[in-house]
Amino acid sequence: MPHHLLALDFPPISHLIDWPSFWLKGNKYFAINKVVLEMWLAVIIVAAFFFAAARRKSLVPTGVQNLAEAVIDFIQDGIILETMGPDALGWTPFLLMLFSFIFVLNVFEIIPVLQMPVTARMALPMFMALLVWVLYNGFGVASQGPWGYLKSQIFPPGVPWPMYFLMTPIEFVSNFIVKPFALAVRVFANLLAGHLILVSFAVLSTALFTATKVGEVLPGALLIALTGFELLVSVLQAYIFTILTAVFIGGAMHPEH
Repeated sequence: MPHHLLALDFPPISHLIDWPSFWLKGNKYFAINKVVLEMWLAVIIVAAFFFAAARRKSLVPTGVQNLAEAVIDFIQDGIILETMGPDALGWTPFLLMLFSFIFVLNVFEIIPVLQMPVTARMALPMFMALLVWVLYNGFGVASQGPWGYLKSQIFPPGVPWPMYFLMTPIEFVSNFIVKPFALAVRVFANLLAGHLILVSFAVLSTALFTATKVGEVLPGALLIALTGFELLVSVLQAYIFTILTAVFIGGAMHPEH
């Protein structure tokens, strides 16, 4: 293989996820960079989408109203009724916004110019996971009382009492520490991995096209296929985060007996 085909300029990972600040550079808490702008843009897109859908109020929905109602039905029928029950339909606005916001953040990965999923940075997934942790634990304490909720979380029913010496610490760590961490890491790891793969194939396709004009066909085709796959991953990870949130809230609402 010619030497120039081996000299691929793969950017370091830090260049792919660590975007420099371009406003308030000296302030490490309030500096503005590309990721922050994408978060603001995601808020605007989600708000504008549902605002436009709500304005129509047509008896026979079409266009943006039809799409919005399909998403709402998906949240209610596919997530809330399946995991929380009909008495939890009041959680629809929160879960709807959570799913929509995460999806938009994820799909930025394949949007030209943006090409950076905000969820590939750990800060935002962890913040959302901690928000969910506070919500379901707070709701559990409010509905069952502090001791009733703690008992339902660390003393699984139907277990012989000697096993509680082993099960109780495991349940405590799982329910109060592992859950939010796993919720955040799942979406972060998948989107970061997808982002790195897309960048790798983009660099490979560009290098082969520059060198041979035809050798980029296979990596180029794989890049297109991977882009479609990452769109599916964007939807799937938003769904998984949302349905796990519903499961956690449902567990706080309906403890096992």
